[in-house]
Amino acid sequence: MRQIKDVKLGDHVCLAFAHEAEQRAVVTAFLAGGLESRERVLYFSDAPGSDRVRSWLDDAGVDVTSAGAARRLEFRTAQESYLSGGRFDPDTMIEMLRREVDASLAAGWAGLRVSGEMSWALAGQPGTDQLEDYERRVTGVYAVGRAVGLCQYDARLFPAERLTGLTDCHPEQAQMNALFETGTLSITPTFDADGARVLRVTGTVDHSTTPTWSAALRQAARAGGDVRVDMAELEFIDVAGIRELAAAASALTEGSSLRIRHLAPRLRQIITLVGWDAVPGLVIEQEAVRA
Repeated sequence: MRQIKDVKLGDHVCLAFAHEAEQRAVVTAFLAGGLESRERVLYFSDAPGSDRVRSWLDDAGVDVTSAGAARRLEFRTAQESYLSGGRFDPDTMIEMLRREVDASLAAGWAGLRVSGEMSWALAGQPGTDQLEDYERRVTGVYAVGRAVGLCQYDARLFPAERLTGLTDCHPEQAQMNALFETGTLSITPTFDADGARVLRVTGTVDHSTTPTWSAALRQAARAGGDVRVDMAELEFIDVAGIRELAAAASALTEGSSLRIRHLAPRLRQIITLVGWDAVPGLVIEQEAVRA
């Protein structure tokens, strides 16, 4: 996973999002970052209109009108890009991107930044069965270092097996920028399909990162409502870190809960052994997918 702020020329990443709030945060940061870096930005939209993305940029303080007038920001529909000619042809699309890269550099921009909404591939247009092949091959266009691409896949629409195959065609996946980050711990916000905010924990929680861990939990608690913590990517947490989970749950307002997702069975056993599973407001939502 790559934080969106760290995506740069030469990268080909994808975003598999479960809610528009996550899409908005990542896409806005990606597009605004390109404009700030003097890159030309090209956006391929599923829908005929692009007002939704324009409003995201407006709200983020981007001068969309000026960027469009200078041809630094351009929107095209799927029919004007991926499906030009009435079908999807990987060779045609790759050649088009190469031309756009050359044109961007010739105009004096630092490079080309591309993002595309990919749900058009579910409409059954001819050639869409070649999408995986395209995603693998187009990595070479970006790898030269003159362009960067972000492909957007709506996880609510794509079948799970195909979504996994498509994301695997990309060298990396993009995610929202971390709220808290140290050398061995990263706490990143994301959203579930219901739009509820989730804290994704990556790395280790030990004596060196417990203060960061505690600060993240308490900040989430102050926002009100339930706190959801996804621990699928957690590598290690010591007893002090587990104690902070219990303390944060105890500090929540009545009716709210701290909900833990993808907790490893061994950690579940420890929490049960010391009795922290009985702490009011602490909820272990489901079994982990790994030990």
